[in-house]
Amino acid sequence: MANRLASSTSPYLLQHADNPVDWWPWCDEAFAVAQHRDVPVLLSVGYAACHWCHVMAHESFEDPATATLMNERFVSIKVDREERPDIDAVYMAATQALTGSGGWPMTVVLDHDRHPFFAGTYFPRTARPGMPTFTAVLTALDQAWRTDRPRVHEAAAHLREALTRTIPATPGNRVPTSDDVSTAVQRLTTEFDARRGGFGGAPKFPATPALEFLLRADALLGDRAGHAMDMAGRSLAAMARGGMYDQVGGGFARYSVDADWVVPHFEKMLYDNAGLLRVYVHWWRATADPLARRIAVETGQFMLAELRTEEGAFASSLDADSDGREGSFYVWTPVQLRDVLGDDDGAWVAQLCDVTAQGSFEAGTSVLQRRRDPDDPARWARCRASLAQARAIRTRPPRDDKVVTAWNGLAIAALAEAGALLDEPGFLAAAVTCAEHLADRHWTPERRQLVRTSLAGVANPDAPGVLEDHADLAEGLLTLYQVTGDERWFTWALDLVEVIMERFGDGRGGFFDTASDAPALITRPQDPTDGVTPSGWAAGAQVLLTLGALTGDARHREAADAALAALLPVAVRSPRFTGWSWAAITAALAGPVQVAVVVPAPVPADAAGARAVQNPLHVAALRSTSPGLVLAVGTGGPTTVPLLAERPALQGRPTAYPCRGFVCDLPVHEVADLQHAIEG
Repeated sequence: MANRLASSTSPYLLQHADNPVDWWPWCDEAFAVAQHRDVPVLLSVGYAACHWCHVMAHESFEDPATATLMNERFVSIKVDREERPDIDAVYMAATQALTGSGGWPMTVVLDHDRHPFFAGTYFPRTARPGMPTFTAVLTALDQAWRTDRPRVHEAAAHLREALTRTIPATPGNRVPTSDDVSTAVQRLTTEFDARRGGFGGAPKFPATPALEFLLRADALLGDRAGHAMDMAGRSLAAMARGGMYDQVGGGFARYSVDADWVVPHFEKMLYDNAGLLRVYVHWWRATADPLARRIAVETGQFMLAELRTEEGAFASSLDADSDGREGSFYVWTPVQLRDVLGDDDGAWVAQLCDVTAQGSFEAGTSVLQRRRDPDDPARWARCRASLAQARAIRTRPPRDDKVVTAWNGLAIAALAEAGALLDEPGFLAAAVTCAEHLADRHWTPERRQLVRTSLAGVANPDAPGVLEDHADLAEGLLTLYQVTGDERWFTWALDLVEVIMERFGDGRGGFFDTASDAPALITRPQDPTDGVTPSGWAAGAQVLLTLGALTGDARHREAADAALAALLPVAVRSPRFTGWSWAAITAALAGPVQVAVVVPAPVPADAAGARAVQNPLHVAALRSTSPGLVLAVGTGGPTTVPLLAERPALQGRPTAYPCRGFVCDLPVHEVADLQHAIEG
């Protein structure tokens, strides 16, 4: 019999709808029931693509005896961290404060006022060294609750104190300088893995925001950038040639479990692929490296083929597991290669892709790598197609079809730029369709309300948009406007940024992660650091910069400068985990470089409504590597974009109006003149 999760819009919660556990979603009623029964609340947090979440579900939540204990002694709540990142952030801070680490599945036990007094992550069915069984943990917590309540209250009080210390200290107010950028690059150099690329040791994550910063730092500082481009290029090349990149189907896994980029944690996340697609496009724009172009195109193709939903948005993730085993969809043996490709091609691909009898993964299987380019590209293309066809009949990893606003905003930005710069009109059309879907299902313009998630076109009203949803979507819309010239995206982004300023500000220049009118939690989360995606705070600063350059409204630029000044103390201490803050700082220092391109007649739209990027002046501006460049595109008619106001197409010809810091040069008609003006 299905439990209360059966009506959820979260695929993760739906995975638990048939558990014998009497799960509740996060709601006031669950806490009221716990208080009436005088039992604690057990909060379990995870996400659909989480391997160890599946393990704990199979071992414990599907076990009738464990479920009976949970149902009799606790009120149990299940939360999808991707749907409610605010809840996850608050209780992950508690978990880290109590245990010194965190991760998912997360297991937290709360009192009736929602304060945690115990926290942990995965607990096994049978005891392991240093890891008690889940039932032993439950039994001990129940005993403490019933017989030693003062100790429980004391533990909750200690955790409350720890949570208040997680809020950032009073931020600074010093304006960042180019010397700060140079210092941040130098500090990243000390964490750079010079032999293998990337930062730190195992497990090794892509550090996407930091890579974007390095590319921008190189453009800003030139000779003063030190090893910025080298670190970015070597990291991007190593990821592309290793096992974290799917050499058959394209797209990136979440991270590498080893320091050599050989074995991935096989789940594929939309946010990783959207962010990396954009970085590879920018790497190609700066260097014309053919590897960068190939990986960007293949990653975009993967997103459209594997993550696009029927409604035209993008699903959250692909699971790591299929047939109950991690990675089984992706790995190969030499025998399997020969069976698919024949003896000659099978042996050739095995050598090219490091597939050995010993294997690089489990049970003698290997993850495909491509540490070098094939001597016969046509042969590799033929073999790759055959492997993809053979792999297609394997059991596919499940897909989390939940549409997350922030991650779709990242996808819109990446696909729009990739479509324009790589001449991939399908990418651009997909970005437009995705934006239209979010406008239709995730946004209520009358109330200026944004929801975070939907499933099969049905929005979840209980998952309000958080800061990163507003900021990342605004980033996507502003990028889409600069590529297409379609002012509806500019107008919507303007609304989103106004919401950020009105509902998320902390009064000190920074931003909270939740809106002032969002459901209250025991603390209001505020995290200035990046994960594998930009922090909402830094993303908000970036869109404020862009919008300020397009509107000329001093409020936007002043808010951006205040946000970056507030971020600076944290960013200086840890540039590896504040890459998007540094990316925004480079944009602020380099700009604004404002370019208005006016064409004498409307640009024709294709069937999907994505306007073709055809004008050479427009293309030249998009190809600029200046971190501070902001582009407005119009026809010289009535406009909602102040940067275009009263700027006609002179002499009936496409005309560019270059400005720097709101001081304008003479209008130009030739690409070379525009490039000269941009480079300053």
